[in-house]
Amino acid sequence: MNTVKSKGEETRQRIIAEAAPLFNKRGYEGCSIQDIMSATGLEKGGIYRHFESKEELAAEAFDYAWTYATAKRRQNLDMIPDQVDRIKQHVANFTTRSGMPGGCPLLNTAVDSDNGNPVLRERVCKALRNWQSFLQNVLAEGILAGTVRADVNPAQVANHIIGALEGAMLISRIEHNDQALHHTVEYLNRYLESEVRQSQTKPARKTKNSTNEMPLLF
Repeated sequence: MNTVKSKGEETRQRIIAEAAPLFNKRGYEGCSIQDIMSATGLEKGGIYRHFESKEELAAEAFDYAWTYATAKRRQNLDMIPDQVDRIKQHVANFTTRSGMPGGCPLLNTAVDSDNGNPVLRERVCKALRNWQSFLQNVLAEGILAGTVRADVNPAQVANHIIGALEGAMLISRIEHNDQALHHTVEYLNRYLESEVRQSQTKPARKTKNSTNEMPLLF
């Protein structure tokens, strides 16, 4: 019995893995069950044996795609002790780590789910909150560690970074090149250095004639 369950779950996960890039590239409406049948080699009944509807499969496929993309973007970040440098590497990973075919699942599915698919929309909202929380936690940690300015608002900075990256991704897709993405990475690096990183400027050394010191009387 356990073997049967294990095999069934294995097939279910394979369907999700095969369907994820299809939904990500073609969207919910553009990806048909026939497309998924061709990718998996299963009949329609074999697919719906594991999923109640196409909507359920699309939601699971989005979760798979988002988990995959997130893992790529956060790869090796824990090895970077400085919080600002960690975020800069995360930004770099957004453009250099090979992600799910079709681009960013969040951007793709946000547009797709805005046509009245509440299940997909909820998954997208959850993914966005997860990304926001990740950045906010790194920034809050940096404030405590003294690497991030104390007057920084983590929520605002997180949304600024996400908005810049997703907007650049959209422009790059329209223009069929990565120029907007590269420009945005350069901008965010300057922003993080000038507006987010805590200045490590050392105080000027005092001299014997400093006005803060009493003059020598001998």
